[in-house]
Amino acid sequence: MALAESKWIEQLLVCPRCRSALVAKPDGFNCSAPACPCHEPMAFPMARRWPVLVDFERSVVDREDVVATADRTDAAGPRPVGGADTLPAPLRRILKPPNRVAARNIDLLLRSLVGPAPTLLVVGGATVGNGVDAIYRDPRVQVIGFDIVGSPVTQFIADAHQIPLPSASVDAVLVQAVLEHVLDPDLVVAEIHRVLKPDGLVYAETPFLQQVHAGAHDFTRYTASGHRYLFRWFEELAAGPVAGPGTQLLWSIDHLVRGLTRSPLAGRAVRGLLFWMRSVDRLVAPDYATDDASALFFLGRRSERQLTAQEIVAYYHGAQVST
Repeated sequence: MALAESKWIEQLLVCPRCRSALVAKPDGFNCSAPACPCHEPMAFPMARRWPVLVDFERSVVDREDVVATADRTDAAGPRPVGGADTLPAPLRRILKPPNRVAARNIDLLLRSLVGPAPTLLVVGGATVGNGVDAIYRDPRVQVIGFDIVGSPVTQFIADAHQIPLPSASVDAVLVQAVLEHVLDPDLVVAEIHRVLKPDGLVYAETPFLQQVHAGAHDFTRYTASGHRYLFRWFEELAAGPVAGPGTQLLWSIDHLVRGLTRSPLAGRAVRGLLFWMRSVDRLVAPDYATDDASALFFLGRRSERQLTAQEIVAYYHGAQVST
């Protein structure tokens, strides 16, 4: 894997509260700025092998939960996955088919990166996302991954609302199926904009018409126009549906069956039987697919110019014509 060396990353890390340099201690870190509340010893503890760079006073992340989860992860090995990921490969491809849209866009992103060793930050990267594994195979790319839990593919624990990296420090950011799980997506995207170098790249995937997942940690959905406005400080390189109306209907049937039977397993079983409905996505016209997508993607380049209100209204390219 192309994960960056932990020692190199530690030299990059900054205080999530004031962005001053950190002081490394055997059991953790603290801020080097005397006036910062995070200057206190052990402000940022180690949870097993992961630095915990969370300003707990300003985060929904709980210190005790982070440490306990890290202990369980180290004791049990890699964090277990659930749902379709536990099934044999043929069944897994039916319930969770390869994300070819992501694979195509990640290939474009990687080809757009310049320089001998570009850095790519994975926001919410506790697991390798569907269709993005190429970034971990590219020997040229230095991958930095973080999440609110530790994992074999994360180097530190942090809250995306306060990314503990200096401004203009990374060449690209991947944020796949994450922005629906943060309280303030605008702030997270502003942080992504901050840590990107000039002309840096971002690739995002976010749900539009999907049922609640991750329970209490699921907050937000976006239309195509709303998703574009979320990334209003970026130049668009590509955008569109990740999955269309057929996939969206399949999700709805799955969750309808769950509601009727009180059984997630029954819902997944019906989804498996009706897997062919995803192929309907290819038959839907692009403008209708935009209005009815299950999820949307955005590939963009960091800009210093903000999209205006007039431009975002004109941006709409769905099937509904104003009269």
